[in-house]
Amino acid sequence: DKATDPSIPEENWECIQRFCDQVNVDTEGPSLAPRLLAHKIQSPQEMEALHALTVLETCVNNCGERFHHEIAKFRFLNELIKVLSPKYYGTWSSEKVKSRVTEVIFSWTVWFPQEVKIRDAYQMLKKQGIVKEDPKVPEDKILPPPSPRPQNSIFDKDEEKSKLLARLLKSNHSEDLQAANRLIKSMIKEEQEKSAKVSRRVNTISEVSENVKRMDELLENYKRQELSKSDHATLQTLFQRCEKLRPLLFRLASETVDDDEALAEILQANDKLTQALGQYRQVVASH
Repeated sequence: DKATDPSIPEENWECIQRFCDQVNVDTEGPSLAPRLLAHKIQSPQEMEALHALTVLETCVNNCGERFHHEIAKFRFLNELIKVLSPKYYGTWSSEKVKSRVTEVIFSWTVWFPQEVKIRDAYQMLKKQGIVKEDPKVPEDKILPPPSPRPQNSIFDKDEEKSKLLARLLKSNHSEDLQAANRLIKSMIKEEQEKSAKVSRRVNTISEVSENVKRMDELLENYKRQELSKSDHATLQTLFQRCEKLRPLLFRLASETVDDDEALAEILQANDKLTQALGQYRQVVASH
């Protein structure tokens, strides 16, 4: 509260540093801090939100890998996206706050290129037109790059392949170097395929959410017999699209069995979709 006090125009660096120290000392710090900060960043008081963003950036620099891991989850990224999205707080968040949030997410795509969820979240904002272009971040806004963290490149994920690659690259034989080149290409291709799957999942879940919300609105009007011809056609189109999305969700689920968090998101989207389709059949049949 002291570090984000809206009545103080300047940053309280002593409190910000103490907050970072507490995150590092407390075993639950890295998982609790992002939740507290998200709440403050969503504050209707501009100064409180801006201070909270400074605290967030300082934590990124000082609180290490566990904190980085938490902010790279969709759970936290979604809280930042709410500040920008007109469906949530984007209509009343100040331009200054929205600009800072955009800068923060964009800077993380540069600092943490291996964090696919950050990149996907940012690309989704651009695709939806919420972010029109990459921000040109002023030099004084960028804090120093984050504290060193263990390398987490694609070449570190598969230990056996990494060892083989290291051995091939040390060799003086041309055939070994050619094999190393082939291995690098296959590892990059594998990573790109994984990234494409994540992107498909994010976009599909987002489409399900938007379609279900719109369908619910139209069904309410349908019940009250306040639906125009064009809305009636839209409702029918939405129903047909939602029916096609179901097998797509099942396919995504089968591709995501090794990621519990992602699987939970898919199953949650499927529940919403099933409910909406059932509601449509029930309402339309009763009329």
